[in-house]
This record gives sequence, C-alpha cells and structure tokens, in this order.
Amino acid sequence: MGGCFSKPKPVEVKIEVVIPEKERSKEEMSPNGKASPLIYKVNGTARHYHLEEHPIASNPYHNPKDVVEASVCHVKDLENGQMREVDLGCGKALLIKESGEFYAMGHKCPHYGAPLVKGVLSKGRVRCPWHGACFNISTGDIEDFPGLDSLPRFQVKIEKEKVYIRASKQALQTQRRTKMMAKCISLSNYNLSSTNVLIIGAGAAGLVCAETLRQEGFSDRIVMCTMDRHLPYDRPKLSKSMDSHPEQIALRPKEFFRTYDIEVLTEMQVAAVDIKNKIAVFKDGFKMEYNKLLIATGNTPKALSCKGKEVENVFNIRTPEDANRVVKLATSKNVVIVGASFLGMEVAAYLAERAHSVSLVELEEVPFKKFFGERVGRAVMKMFENHRVKFYMQTEVSELREQENKLKEVVLKSGKVLRADVCVVGIGAVPATGFLKQSGINIDSKGFIVVNKMMQTNIPGVFAAGDTVMFPLALRNNKKVNVPHWQMAHMHGRIAALNMLAHGTEISTIPYLWTAMFGKSIRYAGHGEGFDDVVIQGDLDELKFVAFYTKSDEVVAVASMNYDPIVSKVAEVLAAGRTIRKRDVETGDMSWLTGKGS
Repeated sequence: MGGCFSKPKPVEVKIEVVIPEKERSKEEMSPNGKASPLIYKVNGTARHYHLEEHPIASNPYHNPKDVVEASVCHVKDLENGQMREVDLGCGKALLIKESGEFYAMGHKCPHYGAPLVKGVLSKGRVRCPWHGACFNISTGDIEDFPGLDSLPRFQVKIEKEKVYIRASKQALQTQRRTKMMAKCISLSNYNLSSTNVLIIGAGAAGLVCAETLRQEGFSDRIVMCTMDRHLPYDRPKLSKSMDSHPEQIALRPKEFFRTYDIEVLTEMQVAAVDIKNKIAVFKDGFKMEYNKLLIATGNTPKALSCKGKEVENVFNIRTPEDANRVVKLATSKNVVIVGASFLGMEVAAYLAERAHSVSLVELEEVPFKKFFGERVGRAVMKMFENHRVKFYMQTEVSELREQENKLKEVVLKSGKVLRADVCVVGIGAVPATGFLKQSGINIDSKGFIVVNKMMQTNIPGVFAAGDTVMFPLALRNNKKVNVPHWQMAHMHGRIAALNMLAHGTEISTIPYLWTAMFGKSIRYAGHGEGFDDVVIQGDLDELKFVAFYTKSDEVVAVASMNYDPIVSKVAEVLAAGRTIRKRDVETGDMSWLTGKGS
C-alpha cells in the first residue's frame, strides 16, 4: 500500500484542539453564553472535545524586535472606499478606509502574488484582480478562492490626525497567514482500517475540505487517498508551466500534513464504496471504514479512439511527470496537439517557443467558440498564429503512424498528414465516478454526482465536490451545473467540510477562472452556458477588451484581457445579487459597477 507517511501504532486518546478566538466565541458558546465543548459523533458515539482557554494577550507580537511601527499617511489622505499600498520600511502593507474606519493587512494575494491595491474593495472584503480570491478586511481571512492562505492583519492607530501601522516584520515579508487549526494526536481504539473522515481525491477540493475541518476545530482522524504519486499540487500549472517539478507546485509541504495530522495515502485507488456499511474498498483489497465521506475524484481525460492510439509519445497531461516528459521530447521537435481546449491551447502556447513546430487540430471552426464566443476565439487564434502555431480546424485525427514504435505522423480525416514527434491530447474529460455505479449514490446520465447546495449527495454522510459534481448555482437560479474550475473546487471543499460539521452552510459563489497564454491572461467570471449574444468593449485586435455574455436581457458572464480589474468588479456585482442588464453594457456607461446605473 503506497503512502506518504508510515502508519502510527494504536495509542490511547489524547486530543488537542486549538481554535481561533473568533471561531470559539462564535461557534462554541452555549445559549447561556458559557463555553461549551465541541461535540461530534463518531460511529454513533458522541465525543466531547473541550476547548482550552487561551487568555487574550494585550500585545499580539511576542518578539518586540520583530515589530515595526510607522506613520503612513494623514487621516484625510484616504476617502471611504479607497485603498493604498504603504511602505513601512521593511515591507509593504495594504491600507484600507471603509465606513470611516482604517484597516491594514498584507498587500499581495497569497495565491500568485497579485497586488491587491489594484483589486476591488466591496462591503468589507477585497477581491484579487487576477484570479478573484476574496479577503475579509477586518480579519484578513480568505473568504473566496483560489488559494489556501489568509492575509496577515496589522494594527492601525490614529494619533494627531496621522495613521500608524504596527506590524510584524516577518508577516510583512511572508505576506500570508495560515489559519489556526486543530490537531489530532491520537484516538482511542485506533486501528488502521477506520477513519472518521475519508476523502477520496487529493486535489483542491479534498485539501480544502481537510484544512477547513481542522480550522473549525475538528480533531478526529482525517485520511485522504489519491491515485497520484504526490501530495496535493497546483494542477493548473501542469499546462501553464510545464517544466515545473512536483515539489515546486506542491500546495502544502509534507511537514504541513504531519503538523495537522492529515494523512495522505498515495497511489491508492478506491474500487468501490459500500454505503450501507460505510466502507471504501481499495483496488488492492484493503478496506477502510469511515463515518463521513467526501468524493472528489475529479475527471479522467478522454483518449483518442483512432488507429495507432497505443503508439509511444502520445500524452494526456495528467501528472507533473507527463508535463515534464512532453517538454523534454518536444524541444526542437514537431508537436501535434489534438483539441483546442484550455489544456490544449495552454500547452500549445507553452511549447511554441521551444518546439520546432506546433500544430493544433480541432473539430470546431474557432478555438473556445462555445466558451468565449466566435469573435474572442478568432482574436485568440490570431495571437497563436502570430506565434507560429498552425491550426487545422474542422477536422479530427484518423490515424497515428509510428516508426520503431514511436510516433512519426498524425493523419487527419481531411487527408492532411502532419509530422509529429509528440502528440498531446486535450479533447475533454469524463467524471471519474465509474467505481460508484453500484453504490446507490445518485449519478446522472453523464456520470456526474448530483449534490445539493450543501454538497451533500442523496446518501447521508456522503458529500461530493469538484469537477465531478452537478450542483445548484445560485447565479443561475439554482440550476444544476458542472463547473470544472480550480476556484470552484476550493469552495466545494470548504462547503462540504462545514456541512460535515452540521453548519448548514449553502454554496453561494461566483465562478471565476483564468487561462494564461504567451504572457497574457484571459479572466472570466460567471456562468455563460447557453449565452445568445456577446457585447464587446475595447479592441479585440489589440487584445485589450472586455466581453459581456448575455442571455436574453441579462449578463450571465464576463471575460477580459488586459482590462483589469473589470472581471473582479463584475464578480462583486454578481455576488451582491444585482442583475446586470444587456443595455447597461451596450452603452459603455460603467456606472452600474458602483450601483449608480439602471
């Protein structure tokens, strides 16, 4: 049995819980206002975890030498609703004024380092201009994703009309903060084949679920299992930064999982789930009992079905090893990419300057037509052609030819024969739910797991998250949709965890995604499935534009390139429950972004 950690021996129960002060005061108070123990049922037995009392220190900075205090501006320098990046000498902070109060926190998004001063401030939170993560200005806590860490929050004081910030030098340097978490030291009657929470899948949804459980004070056993060789990693980088090694894109270091007692079983595939007896059966015959289950297995890439599909050097990009191997084989060679999907286009962009030639084969007439629309698709296609990528549209592969068992040529149904040393397949994916067919869990005709707003399946105690689910999207009147994006997987994992703990939290988030090609990014928010028109502002030829996707009279999604932070602004409008009308965007008048329009 593969695994990142050796199995501990059974020992007597000793459970330590560390809960942030705000969570303790909010969640763990009984009606009479006195502290009450955290209660969680394990296999039908209620366990009580009493929380330690932690006196609130008057000075949160333990080492005075690590503290810097500086005057950063006059109180009248900022108006309400404004943000400013300020320098404290040994690092920068983000200063915010809202409703007459000043707040200070880290100035860079912990996800990829975006400058938050260029983001969007709205109703007590800042939204990242690049990828849409949201942070509470009072606490620094992350409230929407992507990313795992929160922001450090700094003390602000006003003296003689001047604004001072007091901050930890270390926090100014790191610009990130991991929320406090519970620990599970050990459990009574502990055995290797049972766990309280079993998470099948170790992507963003699975990891965020595990972290959220610990952040909320859950201190029983958590086991994650994955078919992968590695601990959870930043999967979007497989096609955007293909030569990255696993340790470079790891979401958390190995020590993190040890510290917070999150067990990860690698190279372990679940073959079946017995929901009646709450048992997961692994491919090697190992069985594990669980109390709560999260299924976050993601998708399985579609393979080519043509003649010669088994020849060497044909890849689906699924692991860091796949991506690394493609880069090595493609350098100064001929590459054929099948499918103008996000993965296919990002791989083409990454290899364009490294390979001798890059050819892209696609069944549609324009890349991204169904997602971004024909006009945006053609602008993107032109950008690729300017970087020597050759398109073969409205055709598909009929045969892969080999020489000495290695790929030599790709034959198209149009009759064209392409020289090819490497072929990358990006023609879509199907939900990895085949092992659940006889389980009794509700799965639709396409293989997606159907869940409610709390990420619960039809089986009590069984949750699902990520690319593999159909869930009600509030933005589209709770229509059941599949949103296979990185940000959404994070949120699914968080909602599932909260409802494992019976919080009754419903999902309410705006889908947000991005793609990166030739140093440029397209950002996108909303859910544009079924759009019937696209309103373009800006210049498509100059690749500086914003596209509004409408259905009937309503804007349902937005995309932009070189137009930040418009997508984050629109995401905030949609998150507030406001409707954007087609006429609002056709006029070019952006007053509706601040609520002043119609």
